[in-house]
Amino acid sequence: MSGRSRSATILLATLVAAWFASARVAGQVGVDVPYLRGRVVDDAEVVETIARGRIADRLKAHEQATGNQVVVLTVPTIGSASIEDYAVKVFEAWKLGQKGRDNGVLVVVAVQDRKMRIEVGYGLEGTLTDGQCGQIIRTIMTPRFKEGDYTRGIEDGASAVVARLEGAEIPAVPVPSGAAEASGSSGSASGFGQVALGWPERILFGAFIFGILGLFTVIGVLTPGVGWFLYVFLIPFWAMFPIIVLGGPLTVGLLATYLVGYPVAKLCLRRTSWYARAAQDLKTKGRAQIGGFTVNSSSDSGWSSSSSFSSSSSFSGGGGSSGGGGASGSW
Repeated sequence: MSGRSRSATILLATLVAAWFASARVAGQVGVDVPYLRGRVVDDAEVVETIARGRIADRLKAHEQATGNQVVVLTVPTIGSASIEDYAVKVFEAWKLGQKGRDNGVLVVVAVQDRKMRIEVGYGLEGTLTDGQCGQIIRTIMTPRFKEGDYTRGIEDGASAVVARLEGAEIPAVPVPSGAAEASGSSGSASGFGQVALGWPERILFGAFIFGILGLFTVIGVLTPGVGWFLYVFLIPFWAMFPIIVLGGPLTVGLLATYLVGYPVAKLCLRRTSWYARAAQDLKTKGRAQIGGFTVNSSSDSGWSSSSSFSSSSSFSGGGGSSGGGGASGSW
């Protein structure tokens, strides 16, 4: 074998050995820490969208009232890493809680591994003890997970954590789902068809839904260019939300009216002088005034409001540390 062939063989063997070594280390360390996108990071996609919003709102309200920072994370798997090591790794990477107070809590669920943990920062170990974390896992989260109801398990578990941090007692057994639905606390997407609303509630809820959808529909119809993006964007909203108030058959008719009426209205408006002027301003100036809105052809969304509709959705940890306290469980 020539010197060049021997060198190539040695290099190939070295690369293969390095690949196996890195794969082994990766398996020991587990998956990477995901980006902190909000108070509920559902990478395993097991929490229903509406419930995810409810949980985030509850955690946000608690943080604003107390300064305690509680975050929920679901991941498909953590590989061969222990749930304790992974929870600490995430906690330290996200720096949950305020610096100096260390008042953060992480609820992490590895779905495929059937493992979970509540990790508590130094500053809250006296308020949310290891035993109480274990009680929440055993009596509230685990029974739900065994039923395959990750949404209720995670929502009830997060609510129990917040309740304990606010001084309330932890229930010994989970609340039956029927009781929660009867009290109106359940708002999962799967229960839309089972919600019984009286006419006053239908009127109020309908005014809210059709007010929001109507506003964005009017904006889309009046806006050159990006208005067609809004047309496509609003289709699922017109297909889903009115069914709560109107029921299935009327919603189908309303959706058909939207699908036909929107483009017809836009095509008719294209013949007007002010619409043509707005379209020309977008081409020449990059922006145009339509009512109280400024349409910007270079912005990400294509339009912005002079009435300050935009809001910041950024969220980050405050520099806190984990004390290693908490509890783990499996189901």
